[in-house]
Amino acid sequence: MLIPRKYQSIAVAAVLLIISLTVLSYGTARLSETGFLRKIILEAAAPVQDAINIPLQSLHDGWKKYLFLVGLEDENRRLRRQNAALTEQLNLYREGRLEAERLRKLLALKENFPQRPVAARVIDRARAPLFKTLLINKGTADGLQAGLPVLSDQGVVGRIIETSWHASRVLLLTDAQSNIDGMIQQSRAQGILQGAGSAGCSLKYISRTEEVLEGDAVITSGLAGVFPKGLPLGVVTGASRSNGGLFQKIDVAPAVDFEKLEEVLVLTKDAKPKP
Repeated sequence: MLIPRKYQSIAVAAVLLIISLTVLSYGTARLSETGFLRKIILEAAAPVQDAINIPLQSLHDGWKKYLFLVGLEDENRRLRRQNAALTEQLNLYREGRLEAERLRKLLALKENFPQRPVAARVIDRARAPLFKTLLINKGTADGLQAGLPVLSDQGVVGRIIETSWHASRVLLLTDAQSNIDGMIQQSRAQGILQGAGSAGCSLKYISRTEEVLEGDAVITSGLAGVFPKGLPLGVVTGASRSNGGLFQKIDVAPAVDFEKLEEVLVLTKDAKPKP
């Protein structure tokens, strides 16, 4: 069978390659001086071998690079997962440390009162413009009842207005329905601290003759018997006698940052147990 013309050159090259490889293989074991014919065959076979080996080597190198990149990607994924786990663990440790610091301040506050204190966590807060309350995770099962004072390490938070077995609602001192006996620490002038919603609080019934300065501290007077005397209520932010009445208009910023409040202390009516 005759070979088509267009394949004849390919067939000739293949035959020559086979012959040259056979000759080379045959002469490999014989250590003798290279003859003229063998030199010609070597010269002809070298480019052909090189043309075959270069693509094969490139394919081999490409495959090794592919395997390396696949392994590198797997390692990157493993390291990313490990980094995420370590970051989460670090955040847990950081939150635990911050919570421990807050609870340590509350525990230190416990020593200042003869009543049995109950620590509670804030679990919800009302977002209404005027009605300012918090929900805490302790209730009648822990000895809480309506009317009890609620504190933080910064000062007065408010008082409990309703309870269930394991939850209580706290009326903040910024609520319009909140009224707490207070006085200006520097001058000892006494009045009533009333909530003013988002505006903070107002200290009412302070005589026009009293000197009230911006920055004066306002504390509990203890007259009503609900809050112990001397607890921080807030700081005077402005005082005015321009209303023409008997009393000054005094604005007060609360001592407690309610947006960041996470734990509180409730003072019960029970006596603290003796150690």
